[in-house]
Amino acid sequence: MTASSENGRQIVICDVGPRDGLQSEDRIWSVAERAELIDRLSASGLRRMEAVSFVHPERVPQMAGAEEVMAAIKRPDGVQFAGLALNLRGAERAIDAGVDEVRFVVVASESFNQRNQGASIETTLTDFEAVSDLVAKAGLTLTATIGAAFGCPFEGDVPLAQVVNIAKNLVGSGASEINLADTIGAAVPTQVTARIVAVGDAIGAGVDLSCHFHNTRNTGFANAAAAVAAGVRYLDASVGGIGGCPFAPAATGNIGTEDLCFMLRGMGFDTGIDLDHLIETAKWAEEKFDAPLPGQVMKAGLFPEVAGQ
Repeated sequence: MTASSENGRQIVICDVGPRDGLQSEDRIWSVAERAELIDRLSASGLRRMEAVSFVHPERVPQMAGAEEVMAAIKRPDGVQFAGLALNLRGAERAIDAGVDEVRFVVVASESFNQRNQGASIETTLTDFEAVSDLVAKAGLTLTATIGAAFGCPFEGDVPLAQVVNIAKNLVGSGASEINLADTIGAAVPTQVTARIVAVGDAIGAGVDLSCHFHNTRNTGFANAAAAVAAGVRYLDASVGGIGGCPFAPAATGNIGTEDLCFMLRGMGFDTGIDLDHLIETAKWAEEKFDAPLPGQVMKAGLFPEVAGQ
């Protein structure tokens, strides 16, 4: 997935609500509900989304039925659907289910990787080599996410050198995109800028660089703005701000897709997304929850459109 090289003001947003958003919610959405959410997001103009996760349902019951979801969704031209895989078996399932992109995760700290993947970082990187071969043979996009790239809930600070070394290893094994994920919402803008520059220099211009921010400590949108200022043109977000990470304490608060789009629009960037339609989708999703979603634009409305009303 590449942004237009002719238009440096274009930002590609991947909505992770159907996967990273719903995976930590107590309420388990049905296959039909998940498929409808994905279809509504597609209809809003999103051209990339993390639709499903191919993990064992005992670990993440909210993501059971990934194959059924993929079979139920509409497949509009130009929309890229990604599936998360943590191992070779997950990648096989993702490919068989018809995803356009496989996303693989390695966590930047040993303790968190053990909890998230059930394996060491070294083993996970070795597993990635096999996954990369499989995905390449299938002719699909392979994105490697570095989880906890800005801080770990168990070990604290994560050395920049560790993140850079993992990124270089992943690119050397075939990743076409590196996604830096602030899994616990600990990053601040200066750190974001420094890590983007360092990782970008290490992996070279031929590999896309994306970012995934949480708003756990209310810095997610500032971090997204810093990433864009540093040249990143691929960002993750979750409709309505749904979700977090079930394997990290208090890792709530994905940044809301419609909030991010509003901010980027005001900054002069183009996302290609129909904000009115996206806000309606966020409101529809909110009806499925007992409490309001974190998204703010869905409550306040677009500006200046609401002026004088």
